[in-house]
Amino acid sequence: MPPIYIGQVKVDPPILQAPMAGYTNYAYRQMVREFGGAGLQATEMVNASGFAWLHEHEAEHPDRLWGVKEEARPLAVQMWDNDPATLAKVGERLANELHVSVVDINFGCPVKDVTEKAHSGSYLLKFPDRIAQIVERVVKACAPTPVTAKIRLGCSRDAINAIEIAKVVESAGAAALTVHGRTAADFFRGTADWNRIAEIKPHLKKIPLIGNGDLDSPEKVIEAFRRYGVDGVMIARASMGRPWLFRQAAAALRGEPVPPDPTAEEQRLTMLRHYELTCARFGEQKGTLLMRKFACNYATGRPGARTFRAMVANVFTREDFFNVVERYFPREEPHDVDIPPHVYK
Repeated sequence: MPPIYIGQVKVDPPILQAPMAGYTNYAYRQMVREFGGAGLQATEMVNASGFAWLHEHEAEHPDRLWGVKEEARPLAVQMWDNDPATLAKVGERLANELHVSVVDINFGCPVKDVTEKAHSGSYLLKFPDRIAQIVERVVKACAPTPVTAKIRLGCSRDAINAIEIAKVVESAGAAALTVHGRTAADFFRGTADWNRIAEIKPHLKKIPLIGNGDLDSPEKVIEAFRRYGVDGVMIARASMGRPWLFRQAAAALRGEPVPPDPTAEEQRLTMLRHYELTCARFGEQKGTLLMRKFACNYATGRPGARTFRAMVANVFTREDFFNVVERYFPREEPHDVDIPPHVYK
């Protein structure tokens, strides 16, 4: 597959790492970067109002922007809010002060704290005119840094309006559109509807369409390009404990043999490096607590994973963490198991 361009930003290969709240911090991004294969990485999504307050009070940038100034490019930062002026102000700072490669606006988050309380994320899919105002203001504020948008199919199955929103986003000047193949009401239940994503492509005149949802293998990435005609793909939850998935998908796109999963020992060492990076930023106590969920993801699908998850969920210190990893992290190679449907989305 050829690279895609988001404005002047070359994304090669056209495989993007999704922004995921609570997960895609610098430590995670570094693990993905060391394996390779992601053409564009993204931070966790940033609350624009919170970011603006911190900036005005000369406070430290939020942890969600940990590492952004120094790390390799290209790199995207996703933000959310419902006020065009606030989003424009924060977008300008991201572009001109942090020099990020891409500023992304979230119109897809289905979490109630974002939708019902803040009237942001996927809530805004009900209001195409508001989305147009937001995108137009942010594009103008960030120029020449490209601005993108991420959406869902609609608020619910009986209110799918992704084609309308896609047209609005492009007309307002966005440089790319990512579509998750579920509605907000679906949350992460069921399966992503890639046929609905494909229906959007003919309605975009010049910007790339990036598909997202249920991409948990190189084979599914290939299918997304061949069957559904997207220009790029975005991998999300399936990579939380498998940062090597991007490398595998990129090899498949090049027509090369897909590298095997790392051995159990290599995966253990990868997880421990992830732990060290996290603790270097947050200290032993907070870093250990944060790594509980990542450690659980690294064990998913392996014999003994349930026992390991139960044990690592109760660690509080570095010594506890290493003892549990040494005793309980699955040593055997993976075999065919039934993976809970909520895991790989």
